[in-house]
Amino acid sequence: MPGTSRAKQYEGGLSLRRRNLEALILPITVTLVVLADQISKFLVARYLGEGQSWDAAPWLAPVFSITRVTNTGVAFGMFPGLNTLFVVVNLIVVGAILVYHYRYLAGGQVLARVALSLQLGGAVGNLVDRIRQGFVVDFFDLNFWPLRRWPVFNVADTSIVTGVALLTLLMLWEERLEQNSQRVAADG
Repeated sequence: MPGTSRAKQYEGGLSLRRRNLEALILPITVTLVVLADQISKFLVARYLGEGQSWDAAPWLAPVFSITRVTNTGVAFGMFPGLNTLFVVVNLIVVGAILVYHYRYLAGGQVLARVALSLQLGGAVGNLVDRIRQGFVVDFFDLNFWPLRRWPVFNVADTSIVTGVALLTLLMLWEERLEQNSQRVAADG
């Protein structure tokens, strides 16, 4: 993903309307992710005790349930008990995403903005929990091959993973376009 300085960000004639719409991607996406994450965690914490499960539908029970789990680690429960460290790392990640998004991301990169916004929304959702409670509430419990005994996760985790996957696909796509462009130039 080519980064450019803010001064060059909108060269190439993007309309003011398009720039304004692009500017809304981050705040709207982050707000929606954080709201969905916090509301879902609130409902799970209100209606389920620690370790208690609820099956949304009997036919889904063998593969999916809602199970309340307290997570003091990072994604998928790795490295438990290091909440203060994860708060600091989370704040650094949030700052890095904001700086990159507003300073270096060129205009017209809508999918990259969505990818970074999903990652930021997930990071903020889990950061709110870590600061407020000292842990994160996880509840999506998948149990089918190849996810048998998969760690329980939440909306914020899903948003982060989706954003990372989208950004990875965009980077691979751009690399492929660059290789094709170089090949065409070499063939002349």
